[in-house]
Amino acid sequence: MPARIYQQSKPAGQSGLAGTRKWVFEYGQGAPRKQDALMGWTGSADTRSQLRLLFDSREAAEAYAQHEQIAYEVEQPEQRHRRPKVYADNFGYNRIQNWTH
Repeated sequence: MPARIYQQSKPAGQSGLAGTRKWVFEYGQGAPRKQDALMGWTGSADTRSQLRLLFDSREAAEAYAQHEQIAYEVEQPEQRHRRPKVYADNFGYNRIQNWTH
């Protein structure tokens, strides 16, 4: 399975953009996962699938994959649609909903 190069999206429950500017390189799954008979935990003999490498740019991540001769796929991030809001609009006379308090 090829490696993935992508940029993390913003967490839905947070307004900040921390950790979303870096590009992530994840190795693909190289060995099948199996369930442990005693504990029931899922594991794999492939330790590369547990690694996540962070890069400052997509080009740096691609250069690493090409240097190490690893097949990869790049997932382009979707652009965020920001609608600017003005705090004063909460108190406007042309407000559609009633102000409840």
